[in-house]
Amino acid sequence: MNAARLIRSRGASLIDVMLAVALTAITAVGLIASQLWITHEASAAALREHAGFLADAVAEAAHTSLMGDAPLRLWSARAASLLPHGEASISERGGAIFFGRVTWSAVNNLAAPGELIDKPDSCGDTGVPAGMACVAVAFAK
Repeated sequence: MNAARLIRSRGASLIDVMLAVALTAITAVGLIASQLWITHEASAAALREHAGFLADAVAEAAHTSLMGDAPLRLWSARAASLLPHGEASISERGGAIFFGRVTWSAVNNLAAPGELIDKPDSCGDTGVPAGMACVAVAFAK
């Protein structure tokens, strides 16, 4: 009887091993998905940061410049080089209120467009086209 018990408890069954491998695989896939999501969000945050700095620079250049639209062309070229389909612009909203705006092609989100919580409906005084992201800085001349 002792020999029968020893043979039966000698090792793990195939089902135990398959279950352990399946759990390990599911955990690994979850960790990889988390890392991909973090990378995606970090990339989007870096684009927003660049756009914020550019919009501030556009507003500052327009606020202090007496050289016409040459600084705007410079910052628009810089936006195009730093952001995907980046574009800098200035618009007036009546009186002495202006908006320095930077738009760029948004990083594709995994969620459907209707599910985004923080997507702005407008960017300063104009709407945001579909698939585009925007940062606007208001200033007075």
